[in-house]
Amino acid sequence: MKVACLYLAFNLLILASSFASAYDPSLLQDFCVAVNDTNNGVFVNGKLCKDPKLATANDFFFSGLNIPKSTSNSVGSVVTPVNIDQIPGLNTLSISLVRIDYAPNGGLNPPHTHPRGTEILVVLEGILYVGFVTSNPDNRLISKTLYPGDVFVFPIGLIHFQQNVGKINAVAFAGLSSQNPGVITIANTVFGSNLPVNLDVLTTAFQLSKKIVKYLQSRF
Repeated sequence: MKVACLYLAFNLLILASSFASAYDPSLLQDFCVAVNDTNNGVFVNGKLCKDPKLATANDFFFSGLNIPKSTSNSVGSVVTPVNIDQIPGLNTLSISLVRIDYAPNGGLNPPHTHPRGTEILVVLEGILYVGFVTSNPDNRLISKTLYPGDVFVFPIGLIHFQQNVGKINAVAFAGLSSQNPGVITIANTVFGSNLPVNLDVLTTAFQLSKKIVKYLQSRF
């Protein structure tokens, strides 16, 4: 009986360990400010950490999200990120922020994904049409029109977008559940890759002619 109990306990321990390995470990210190100094840093999850005794307020500070950015580009939007590259103190804290400015009458944050973070967006100014598409096989569009003060969530890894459907500039802020959520803009990735994806792959996948695929590749 004791042997059976020990065997069961051992298997439960192995099972618990396998679940635990699927998540980020809990912090064992207050913070882990990222540095590039290989001589005076400790390597943690892709970044080196500064000696906590040397941390300053500027390691946790960023200024300028109140400043509108120019949306004079091909899609009519611009994203101002505040992640580990802007605030090194975000390292290991699993959170970041962006400001998004949209041009009137169609300014678009084009379809994209964040492979490492869920996004929660709040509209400050303007009217946005937003949505995401569920994974295969359903590929169901879940969308809504948002007004100032409205909040919408984009689940981790799913393709999503926002478009200004109003006649004035729109502004939104979004929080993401990663210090570095990453972004994969679908059109840029597929048609602007370096090196280019083989024409036969893209013509079959998108059911387009080679002429159209070549044109799209030239645009990115």
